[in-house]
Amino acid sequence: MSDHSEERATMIAAGDLQEFVPRGREHCRRHPGAHNLQPRELQPASELCSSDGAAGLVGSLREVTIHERQRESWQLRKGVSDFGEEVDYDEELYVASNMVIWSKGSKSEASAAYKAFSVDSPVLQALWCDFTIQQEKSDKADVSGGKEIVQKCVCILQSSCVNVHSVDGKDYIAALPFQVANIWPTKFGLLLERSGSSHEVPPSPPREPLPTMFSMLHPLDEITPLVCKSGAGVFGSARVQYVADYTLRIVFVNAEPSIVMTYDTVQSLHTVWALRRVKPEEQNTVLKFSEQLGTPQNVAASSSLTAQLRSLSKGDSPMASPFQNYSSIHSQSRSVSSPSMQSRSPSISNMAALSRSHSPALGVHSFSGVQRFNSSSNAQSPRRHSITHSPESACSDSFLVTETEPIVPELCIDHLWTEAITKMREKNSQASKVFITTDLCGQKFLCFLVESQLQLRCVKFQESNDKSQLIFGSLTNIQAKDAAPVQGVDTLLVLEGSGNLVLYSGIVRVGKVFIPGLPAPSLTMSNQMPRPSTPLDSVSTPSKSLNKHLGPLEESMLLSPVPELRDSSKLHDSTYVEDCTFQQHGTFIHALRDPVHNRVTLELSSNTMVRITIPEIATSELVKTCLQGVKAILPKEVAVQMLVKWYNAYNAPGGPSYRLEWNLFVTCLMNMMGYNTEKLTWTRNLNVGGSPSPVSAPKKARPSETGSDEDWEYLLSSDYHRNFESHPLSKVLGLDPLEVLAPKDDFLQSLSLDYSTLLFTHIPAIFFVLHLVYEEFKLNLLMGEENRSLVVLLVQLARDLKLEAYIDYYYRDYPALVKSSGQTCIIDQGFMHHPAFFSAEPPSIFQWLSSCLKGGSVQPYPYLPGICERSKLVILSVALYILGDESAVSNEASPYLYKITSGQQKQQIEQDDNRCCFGRSTSISSLAEKLIIWLTNIGFTLRDLETLPFGVALPIRDAVYYCREQPASDWPEAVCVLIGRQDLSKQACEGNLLKSKSSMGPVLSSDSPSAAESEEDEDGMNNMNDEVMSLIWSKDLRVQEVRRLLQSARPVRVNVVQMPEASDHDFIEEKENRLLQLCQRTMALPVGRGMFTLFSYHPIPAEQLPIPKLNLTGRAPPRNSTVDLNSGNIDVPPNMACWASFHNGVAAGLKIAPASRIDSSWIIYNKPKNAEQANEYAGFLMALGLSGHLTKLATLNIHDYLTKGHEMTSIGLLLGVSAAKLGTMDMAITRLLSIHIPALLPPTSTELDVPHNVQVAAVIGIGLVYQGTAHRHTAEVLLAEIGRPPGPEMEYCTDRESYSLASGLALGMVCLGHGSNLIGMSDLNVPEQLYQYMVGGHRRFQAGMHREKHKSPSYQIKEGDTINVDVTCPGATLAFAMIYLKTNNRSIADWLQTPDTMYLLDFVKPEFLLLRTLARCLILWDDIMPSTEWVDSNVPQIIRENSIPLHATELPSSEDLSLETLMQAHVYIIAGACLSLGFRFAGSENKAAFNCLDKYATDFLKSLSAPTASIIGHYNLETCLSVLLLSLAMVVAGSGNLKVLQLCRFMHKKTGGEMNYGFHLAHHMALGLLFLGGGRYSLSTSNSSIAALLCALYPHFPVHSTDNRYHLQALRHLYVLAADPRLLIPVDVDSNTPCYALLEVTFKGTQWYEETTEEMMAPTLLPELHLLKQIRVKGPRYWELLIDLSNETSHLKSILSKGGVLYVKLRAGQLSYKEDPMGWRSFSAQTITHGNEARSFKPEDISAFTSDPALLLFAEYFCKPTVNMGQKQEMLDFFSSILYECVTQEKPEMLPTYIAIDQAVRRLERGEMSETFELGQIKLVLEFFNSRCHQGRMSRNPNRGLFMNSEFLPVMKCTIDKALDQWLQAGGDVCLRSYLNRQPKDESQQNMLACFLVYHSVPMPGQLAAGGLEGITNFSEMLLKFKQWNVLVRALLRLAPVLLKNPQSMVL
Repeated sequence: MSDHSEERATMIAAGDLQEFVPRGREHCRRHPGAHNLQPRELQPASELCSSDGAAGLVGSLREVTIHERQRESWQLRKGVSDFGEEVDYDEELYVASNMVIWSKGSKSEASAAYKAFSVDSPVLQALWCDFTIQQEKSDKADVSGGKEIVQKCVCILQSSCVNVHSVDGKDYIAALPFQVANIWPTKFGLLLERSGSSHEVPPSPPREPLPTMFSMLHPLDEITPLVCKSGAGVFGSARVQYVADYTLRIVFVNAEPSIVMTYDTVQSLHTVWALRRVKPEEQNTVLKFSEQLGTPQNVAASSSLTAQLRSLSKGDSPMASPFQNYSSIHSQSRSVSSPSMQSRSPSISNMAALSRSHSPALGVHSFSGVQRFNSSSNAQSPRRHSITHSPESACSDSFLVTETEPIVPELCIDHLWTEAITKMREKNSQASKVFITTDLCGQKFLCFLVESQLQLRCVKFQESNDKSQLIFGSLTNIQAKDAAPVQGVDTLLVLEGSGNLVLYSGIVRVGKVFIPGLPAPSLTMSNQMPRPSTPLDSVSTPSKSLNKHLGPLEESMLLSPVPELRDSSKLHDSTYVEDCTFQQHGTFIHALRDPVHNRVTLELSSNTMVRITIPEIATSELVKTCLQGVKAILPKEVAVQMLVKWYNAYNAPGGPSYRLEWNLFVTCLMNMMGYNTEKLTWTRNLNVGGSPSPVSAPKKARPSETGSDEDWEYLLSSDYHRNFESHPLSKVLGLDPLEVLAPKDDFLQSLSLDYSTLLFTHIPAIFFVLHLVYEEFKLNLLMGEENRSLVVLLVQLARDLKLEAYIDYYYRDYPALVKSSGQTCIIDQGFMHHPAFFSAEPPSIFQWLSSCLKGGSVQPYPYLPGICERSKLVILSVALYILGDESAVSNEASPYLYKITSGQQKQQIEQDDNRCCFGRSTSISSLAEKLIIWLTNIGFTLRDLETLPFGVALPIRDAVYYCREQPASDWPEAVCVLIGRQDLSKQACEGNLLKSKSSMGPVLSSDSPSAAESEEDEDGMNNMNDEVMSLIWSKDLRVQEVRRLLQSARPVRVNVVQMPEASDHDFIEEKENRLLQLCQRTMALPVGRGMFTLFSYHPIPAEQLPIPKLNLTGRAPPRNSTVDLNSGNIDVPPNMACWASFHNGVAAGLKIAPASRIDSSWIIYNKPKNAEQANEYAGFLMALGLSGHLTKLATLNIHDYLTKGHEMTSIGLLLGVSAAKLGTMDMAITRLLSIHIPALLPPTSTELDVPHNVQVAAVIGIGLVYQGTAHRHTAEVLLAEIGRPPGPEMEYCTDRESYSLASGLALGMVCLGHGSNLIGMSDLNVPEQLYQYMVGGHRRFQAGMHREKHKSPSYQIKEGDTINVDVTCPGATLAFAMIYLKTNNRSIADWLQTPDTMYLLDFVKPEFLLLRTLARCLILWDDIMPSTEWVDSNVPQIIRENSIPLHATELPSSEDLSLETLMQAHVYIIAGACLSLGFRFAGSENKAAFNCLDKYATDFLKSLSAPTASIIGHYNLETCLSVLLLSLAMVVAGSGNLKVLQLCRFMHKKTGGEMNYGFHLAHHMALGLLFLGGGRYSLSTSNSSIAALLCALYPHFPVHSTDNRYHLQALRHLYVLAADPRLLIPVDVDSNTPCYALLEVTFKGTQWYEETTEEMMAPTLLPELHLLKQIRVKGPRYWELLIDLSNETSHLKSILSKGGVLYVKLRAGQLSYKEDPMGWRSFSAQTITHGNEARSFKPEDISAFTSDPALLLFAEYFCKPTVNMGQKQEMLDFFSSILYECVTQEKPEMLPTYIAIDQAVRRLERGEMSETFELGQIKLVLEFFNSRCHQGRMSRNPNRGLFMNSEFLPVMKCTIDKALDQWLQAGGDVCLRSYLNRQPKDESQQNMLACFLVYHSVPMPGQLAAGGLEGITNFSEMLLKFKQWNVLVRALLRLAPVLLKNPQSMVL
């Protein structure tokens, strides 16, 4: 039995036994398609096992119906969470017939079916695969290029295709060009194995075999062959070739490291390859098939291949590839043999295959699956073969000729390792299971199970130093029937032949696994298992192959048709068991499967499955860290042995609970060091209550039941008693300490250590590492308890190693735990291995910081990578922030740390990826910023900061405080969270609040009554953001007024008084005529409405966009009777409302914000059902183009719309698409537009009947698409088109003006701003030609390809051979303006000068003078001045002298005809100059420009009623007035200026007389510009914007609603391209509502003004960003925030484009400007006195300062006085005052620090300090505030700081000094003296002594002795001596009386 107890002792208890049933099986049963799945027929397919969690099931899933039995299979993997955090559950992929079920759980829920997929044919295989999509696919070889998106997918293999379903809902189906045996997931994508039968005849020499392995990197990519690069081994010289060896089978694929394992069926060897992307040179080698390939058969092949490629290039699919011919060759050779012959071929050498045979499906040749290769399978002709060898095809460049390029391989495999050739070659068979496992020390092994040998072969491998390749080591065999990795614990489970389950770590045996409920076979074995050489082996092989698949490929071909599948295995099992006596137990384990993390499924012989959990190596943080540290420092072999021993001890059956884990660890560790833990008092006590130590032999049972003295002593010496003695309660009860009788025997015999044990020689190293762990845990407040446990072990080891300094160090930390006397053991130091890093002085992180703060020199601090991470972080932070060493956190090894490693290990090249790189755009000015950014880069968070001790955290908190005051606007989100600026972090994280009303909190509703509201719903202006608008215009109701003026959805009021003499019929006609006049205005409103509601709405994708109705009816008072135009009483123009509907559609579509998520289907979904709304839909399409959404519309749909031939739709679509592709020169769009422009079609093309307006739209479209590109051909055509003649057949005679204008505008756009440097166009003479178009003259001979058309003149329009200036002038003038825009080119400007003689003036239409003046001013951009003098200077002298003032009261008597010419010229020139002023100052709200324009507008208004109006003509005056109104609106665009609004309202009311549709259009456009985008948008003055505005505001307005003669109405909407989001809306981050905030805007200096600073109250429209230097949110109410624009404006641009939300945060105690406009109510203003502000502060008031619930509750519970307070009143006052200070000074995070300091000081006063931890922290705080760097910062910035304005620290310091001095006087000096002289200390004084030593940093007695203090007699000598230890003078003053023999000598 002895060996049994031994067995028992090293058993490992498996936890958590559960029966396992695949989750998908139940779901399958309930699935609607599952009628054919009978429950009893679902047998678990034990032969399907996955090679590892992710590598997927093998192809043994072919559906073979044996008695209609269903196959099922499944695979498990570790759960993958969406956010990347650790999750611990399994995901399962279950396959049965044609269903795949994916089930998974989550943290909170049990596992359930997550997705179920059904496919058409049986599923052969299902697996998970991640595809990476590279953003820039430009260079495939460059892996790093571009950002990669990972698509997580499930792939389902059917016989003819692979279905891929991604997690985010994309589905792909990839057809397979051949039959696939297996698919494997890799790091890059899928690997496919072509199924070829194993007896495939090697093809006759001249042909190369077909590739057998392929890769598919993405379901949309082609399937490409795999390339292999083999070493000079089997294949001779190293070369690159396709993998075409059909004897290679893949048995395993892994992603990290990316390797493939194959098995060669001929040589019976396993080989490992590295899988990687192909390099470009390898691609070329493979594709060229250069002749030096080596083998003779390839030479011939290379030439034939290219020829085949060429002959196949006309194949029907891109897969026409080198393999096509091969497939045909094989298909021919194969189809000869009949399927029946094929299905049974005994020629396979593998004996494992005897029991299977080929799948009958193989008869059909492999390429018939998909018709991609049809050219090869059907059209195979002998003639083709002769071609292939024709000589001319041998040249390799024939490659270039092929139309389909050859398939470029994507992945390559590199040979890494092949197993050695074994003697028993016939025995070696394919590995049935392969996995990678890591041992407990991190060494990696590749393990593969060869079942025929019952062997698990493990190969050790590791990465080379430069991480470029894998190096394989030796191979070890482990006897195994089955095996599975346990990744969670870094071990593997092995099922031995005997049925034992054994745990290995790498190749080291850990122990047997004991499974509760299953018998251990080893206990009842009667005789030994037969060795593998017995006949059993021959039996086991075939039958094993039934239980386990042999190889993916064979399995798929060779599924057994034998019906007795199950029974044969059962039969076999019974023979197997007969030798053993445990068959009566019935169940034993016969396989392992589905290992995930630390769980694995056991298949039992009883056909059930159980899932067990292998226990963790340790659960408590302390033990884990200690193990990790010890492991890192020991040699690997020793470390593994130690971990194995510990694992066995910890996981013995009935193992320890968490509480005892540490005790068990200590016992185990000390036993391994050679201690006898039974004899050592404190370790013996550790085991009380736990199970006896499993490492040592079990204790004998005590004979006596009554107890003994030993028990009492045991109690007294226990930890519990010791801790209780120091407990405050015992002091309160006044208990005397009990004396512990020293146990008699234990002290007399001092224990010596057994130095033969495993860890004996490593004791110093282990001790040092544990000390570092102790230091590390000191930096985590949550680890205090663990440190108290650890220190006891450290003290024992320090004592035995005789390390005085360490014992003293621990005593100072935990005086109550460390006794001066204790049991020591003798250690023979001779055998010790003292590592190089061991130091006699204990490294102490707090002392290190302290000397840093005092400015002393510092030694590098020892650090263990992976364990002392906090120590490293703190040290580097302090080095950076206190010492000011900026290189501390850069990449090189730091001078402040030295790394310690075990001597034997080779130094790992450690790459700190997360070290900070300041390469990003962040601006770093100070050390504080550098520190904070570095901390966030390495992942330091607020929670980490809170767990640092307060003294250590203080420097970091100080940096945080500094950064919070002055942050940069472009810091990443994590930094802003750390410094506590929620406003910034929220800004960084979204900036997208104005998505919808709902997220805005309560929206302020407009004040109109609710009845009106319900009506207003349809006016198209109801989704505006009222909350922001009510902030911008808070004093009046101008927004409602605008809504009233612009609404067109309600009937107008027709107010006509019936004259007595008028009959009723006449009266009705009169009313209808009046309505017709009013309708002219109604139809003009939508353009303005579109401007007002621009980009204000995010549509709901499931609903149609509401388009408000255009209402052209009226209501006549008093009866409110309806007046309608359709009554037939008066003549109404046909199609009158057609353009109005178009504008209405545009207005509705422009509401959609550019950021909305809409797609092609939604656009089509909005298509109206009835034809009446087609015009509105046309407008809607144009609007979508202007906002950029039309790029999402599929080309197919665009084509659909255009073929309908609906004129409006074509106009809207062409303009929309062009605007969306502004300036891109997009070819597809160019083609689309060219069809509609005869001039861009080839001369011989059919003449298309394109409506004139569509041609105009297409021409403008060309201008937009080529904007600013100066494209020569386009410019040439457009230049000719300006003067396009009417044509002989009158085909271009109508509305020629608008076409010419459009050509001019388009030409201007193409050459926008290019001026004289039009490269390559000098021969076109653009300026001369334009000048001729402008002033007239002989027509030049038409150049270009269309000259034939224009040879014969028109038959009706007699223009002769002169240019018709009336047609061509406007286009040419504006082309000038745009080509030379802002170039200040004087010579061109002089061409545009107004004529200055009467004779010449008569030749120019007055309207054209307006355009010339405008063009001239735009060219001389910098000369425009906002003054009336400048405007008048544009008028020529002759006009100024001879014309009369605009509002002259009487006309001159003489009837001079020239007066009319002069007057008209005058007003038009003024209007042109004013319009240019509007362009120059568009969106700037320039006061001078505004006043100047306002003056002229008033002049024109007055002149309308003056007598001069009859000379000038009303029409001309109205035109000029409209132009002025538009200019005014441009200057103050978006600002809602009241003066302009009044002007617009006045014009709105004028409806009779000369007021036509066009003037209304202009006035309401002005109104729209005034409130552009609801006040969120303004106009920009960029070149592109000016071009768009010139098109939109062209100063010739249509006469009636269908008038497009001079200017296409649709162009009025191009103003959108000039709209610029510039509204900045401050949003309070706490309440999430918009608010007011004061901005300080700094302008860059320019030639007109110096750098200036303006204050603005936001929400406000910002000036154009390129003019600004910086914007800052000013205090005192809000936290300051600086946005720097001097370098780049993209940050602010993105804020503005996303809605302009700028998050701001109120400071504590401040109220917003809305609640307190004058700032009289804020809290700082309320405190009357300064001295006693905290007393006057009532805890209830705290809510005004902070919304933090924690602080509110603190006030509630700790600061409110209650009845009979007594003592506590003083505490309450203290709490109230610190709370007040923390909150008013914006440093609530300091509250815990204040309280901790206060509590510690109170404890010291009461003398109850049992640990000196907090005192040490207080000391660090004081040192920080006295440190030089802090003083320096304070002097620079006196009014900030964490403790600045409080007397708190000085008071605390005095209290501590007083308490310690009192102790000294009360007898502490005696104790101190005995300590310094190394005499035994008085136990009762221990705690206070330690406090004294720590607080005053007294050097250790050993140091003092070494320092030679003997002869010192006076204080001055003492000062000198103590200088080396950095002891402060105040400490020396207290030490002097003790150290100096005669205290009198203090007097110097």
